[in-house]
Amino acid sequence: MDYFVGIDIGTGSARACVIDSHGDVLGLHVEPTKTWNPRHEIYEQSTENIWKCICTSVKEAVSKSGIQPDAIRGVGFDATCSLVITDKQGAPLSVDPESNFSNHERNIILWADHRAIDQANRINATHHNVLKYVGNTISPEMEIPKTLWLSENMPAEKFSNIGHIFDLPDYLTYRATGSLARSTCSVTCKCSFVPVGIEQSKGWSDDYFRTIGLSQLADEGFEKLGGIPGETGEFLFAGDPVGNGLTAEAAQDLGLPEGLPVGSAVIDAYAGAIATLGASSSRAEAQEMARLPAKESLLQQGANRLAIICGTSSCHIAMAPEAIFVPGVWGPYKSVLVPGMWCAEGGQSSTGQLIDHMLSKHPAIEEAKELAKSRDMNIYAFLNTYLEEKKQRHKYKYLEQLVSQLHIYPDFHGNRSPLADPTLRGTIVGHSLDASVDDLAVKYLATLQAISCQTRHIIESLNACGYTIDTLCLSGGLCKNPIFVQLHADITGCKVILPKSIEGAVVIGAGFLGAKAAGLSDNLWDVMIKLGQAGDVVNPSEDSEIKTLNERKYKVFKMMLDDQRKYRRVMAGEE
Repeated sequence: MDYFVGIDIGTGSARACVIDSHGDVLGLHVEPTKTWNPRHEIYEQSTENIWKCICTSVKEAVSKSGIQPDAIRGVGFDATCSLVITDKQGAPLSVDPESNFSNHERNIILWADHRAIDQANRINATHHNVLKYVGNTISPEMEIPKTLWLSENMPAEKFSNIGHIFDLPDYLTYRATGSLARSTCSVTCKCSFVPVGIEQSKGWSDDYFRTIGLSQLADEGFEKLGGIPGETGEFLFAGDPVGNGLTAEAAQDLGLPEGLPVGSAVIDAYAGAIATLGASSSRAEAQEMARLPAKESLLQQGANRLAIICGTSSCHIAMAPEAIFVPGVWGPYKSVLVPGMWCAEGGQSSTGQLIDHMLSKHPAIEEAKELAKSRDMNIYAFLNTYLEEKKQRHKYKYLEQLVSQLHIYPDFHGNRSPLADPTLRGTIVGHSLDASVDDLAVKYLATLQAISCQTRHIIESLNACGYTIDTLCLSGGLCKNPIFVQLHADITGCKVILPKSIEGAVVIGAGFLGAKAAGLSDNLWDVMIKLGQAGDVVNPSEDSEIKTLNERKYKVFKMMLDDQRKYRRVMAGEE
């Protein structure tokens, strides 16, 4: 039996796991990471803090697994798509305007940071052809608008001192191996890189960077971003071995063998997709997929599935054999997951964060927590139970009837997909003066419905352009919530496949990268089929009344979006 380590950096934690060559988790550990949020649009983190948390997590996961470190064959990383700034020696450089860029501990601009909205708008106003591969609308959550913001807000000498601009996954493989090789996933999805060969692309577009105001990067031959493909830079597919494996220093930090193969990293959502898109919903399906050639099984199973990684935000990842352009959806990205396949990436900027916001700001939250504690439940399990009891008290047949007069539009932190409009905001219709636990529960249910409606909006946009999505592969902590999962099935009309390990799916996907780097297979899709493990399957309800209620809810969802746009036009004097 071979063993592999996966390392995942989410928005608020570092986690590591040890898996075997069947994909079973033998040990897992989580360490919280530090985030600074001095203003509502500013979110910053620290590479030193994250690396320290990684080291603790790996050592604890290996200890819990009972496996000796020298039995581990490979390690893989994933992380949020956050911007890392270092000097030429790899030491952190500050991105913090509050300290006039002198607090070097804070050298990461987190994905959720929206300081670069103006820069993103100006980039989009160029209508450059490169934007074609991000749904024609770049997001302030991506790395190039943030880099442009730094160039315009840092003192010139401090910006000139920048040696390396990393997406966080690539920084981690650099820290582990000393190699500056970049992942095709990170640079393509978040750094305005168009893979070589697409429309005569050479990777980085000189014209694009000069047009948007980052001529300095082009003048330097894109050295800060990893260099020019095939000349001064190396760009790897997911799971390809990076450098010569773990350096002596990194090996000592992590408690793993020096030279251990390290797989080229991916953005965290893509690690969730790696763990779930190849997982079969039955033993028969798994056997059928194993018998087929990898390319055939990829086209048969991969192309009709949508991976949804549900956390603080949610990402939606679909694959297709050809480029499919979907307005407002990032991509299509070639070879960022499986070489030769194109990915579309939708997303919701706030899901778990939105649920927590709706609960934490409600006047009855402390009372609800006390009631949950008295029943030995967490708050979500308590609210689910409370809703079921409320349904029975009212003699309703369906939970959906509890929120027939309460509607929520969920873009409290802007819209990532399919509208690509970070200025949109949330809406509540049917709000009252009720400050009871009863009101808290129905607002919680309406929030889950709103998130599910937006998922349907994304799926409809994908399918309208050529995708054939009929199956959702969910992962992340929200998938432990049965109401959240059933609403996604019912409102979208799609079958939902849950992973065997719900909370561990993303870090398990990172472990698959380590398995590929170690030589378990030279084909990532083959690794995904061999190691991917599905759990429960949830089908959409066939009840006609539930279908009718959900159709009405979705119709209201779309009307609330239209109304918000109308109000903006009225206030702008346009109608």
